[in-house]
Amino acid sequence: MTPAESIETLKERMQDSIIGQEAVVERLIIGLLANGNLLVEGLPGLAKTRAIKALARNLEAKFSRVQFTPDLLPSDVTGSEIYHQEGGKGEFRFQPGPIFANVVLADEINRAPAKVQAALLEAMEERQVTVAGQTHRMEPLFMVMATQNPVEQEGTYALPEAQMDRFLMHVLITYPPVEDEVKVVQLVRDEEKAASGSKPASDTPDVIPQEVVFAARREIAAIHVSDAMERYIADLVYATRTPEVYSEDLARWIEIGGSPRASIALDKCGRAHAWLRGRDYVDPQDIRAIVNDVLRHRLTLSYEAQGEGRGPDQVIDEIVAQVALP
Repeated sequence: MTPAESIETLKERMQDSIIGQEAVVERLIIGLLANGNLLVEGLPGLAKTRAIKALARNLEAKFSRVQFTPDLLPSDVTGSEIYHQEGGKGEFRFQPGPIFANVVLADEINRAPAKVQAALLEAMEERQVTVAGQTHRMEPLFMVMATQNPVEQEGTYALPEAQMDRFLMHVLITYPPVEDEVKVVQLVRDEEKAASGSKPASDTPDVIPQEVVFAARREIAAIHVSDAMERYIADLVYATRTPEVYSEDLARWIEIGGSPRASIALDKCGRAHAWLRGRDYVDPQDIRAIVNDVLRHRLTLSYEAQGEGRGPDQVIDEIVAQVALP
């Protein structure tokens, strides 16, 4: 199979396991193809953990899960030096932490204090961990999906805005339609029957090799982005920094705009989105499809915007409406 066919198979398998969350599955695939990390936010029980597990299960990848808690230490994530004694001699050896995997689930990242969040985000950005003066590189295939619960405030530590910028996308998960919820109940019931042995388990399909992801990334790197599209990407991000140029409302709503990381993320995700659609060029619809996920966590809104009930998505929609198409 071609890389495109293999990735489409991966997507279909994930959608079979994550019913009613097609947009989330596609964002996970885009994050994987764009070599980025995702922050996923949603209420409990909306398959945030299940989604990343479905990705790892169908991909030739080592999966690890870290449950973030207030008493977690940075070394619990990155690993630490352990003293070993053998044959009358002792030495310190590095014991890798759960961050050394291909697909890492950082569950409820906002439950850990800032120093633990910083240790994780450093590994995400630099793709390496330094312990006791020694640098340890991550695997070539490395992706972190961090989750957070938007409704609970007790015992949580909000991610600083500068650290949020490290995530390629901020994906929101909402409730599925009622028809899909019926299918979810049926799916879980069938899985319980298979686990108990009352229903024959279906054959496990072959996992998709990592080389497929790397081959897809090479094809995505060759996707054409015209000068006009590059300017459109830059204009969208620039509008978050100079909102007064576009409208008085935007000027009142936006306090801090996106950094150049936002433009880079729009370019990466736009090319991945175009590739998934079978095109070798990026058009405005690719950018508009992912602009909310890319900018949602990169805007700092004013108190006035919050007082008027304006959220990031409403502000971004207004920016998209104001910035001229190429």
